Amino acid sequence: MKNIINIKKAIEIIKSGKFFSAEFVKKDGSVRTICARSGVKKYLKPNAKPQSYNPKELGYATVFDLQEKDYRLNNLQTLIRVNKQIVSTNQK
Repeated sequence: MKNIINIKKAIEIIKSGKFFSAEFVKKDGSVRTICARSGVKKYLKPNAKPQSYNPKELGYATVFDLQEKDYRLNNLQTLIRVNKQIVSTNQK
């Protein structure tokens, strides 16, 4: 099927710096849809403290939520869809 992509392709789409939509399961178990973009630097706070951990090592991607105009961490292991394509956990 053309509407199924693997997790590696989904991560490429998210990290490409282009606009994307994603659907994922939040920590509380609810499903959330987000319109976002990675690589946004415009809204960084000048006095923000650096993170004490590396989100990439924990399987998260930092993206900018266009609706909330704020940064979010997306758990890449709980992705359901990216750009309306179903994310398969099979690594084929």
